[in-house]
Amino acid sequence: MVRDPVTAYVALGANLGDALQTVRQTFDALSRLPACQLKGRSRLYRTAPHEAHGPEFVNAVAQIETRLTAPDLLDALQVLENQAGRERPYPNAPRTLDLDLLMYGQARMQSPRLTLPHPRWRERAFVLYPLADLQPDWVSANDLACVAGQTIDVLPETIP
Repeated sequence: MVRDPVTAYVALGANLGDALQTVRQTFDALSRLPACQLKGRSRLYRTAPHEAHGPEFVNAVAQIETRLTAPDLLDALQVLENQAGRERPYPNAPRTLDLDLLMYGQARMQSPRLTLPHPRWRERAFVLYPLADLQPDWVSANDLACVAGQTIDVLPETIP
């Protein structure tokens, strides 16, 4: 059975190794996932760790069209994290690559493994600003006001 394509949004973040290069390469890796097509990419942002410690992050959001189910897409994202050397020694540890499935079409689901939309997407400047690059109508002035205390800057090395 061929599934209709679904538009999904994925948050990308890295703060270990060459984080900028990792995020750039991850956009390319997302475009090569089976049954997926990269449809959009935000600018790149530098952010201070939020509810975590360690070096600054490079963050972005990707818009993809996929025929994978949400759990299968999550599996594919975790493979990319593992390929980038992701380790999980403790919650919110610094990471070579972090990929969060923010939204999967209009899906609403809650399981021990996956909640959609992502439960904290409106609480994080590193999600709101890049998401606004792709879907400005989804991010309100009130949303941005709520994260005003979180440090975030557009990187000059922005991908067009």
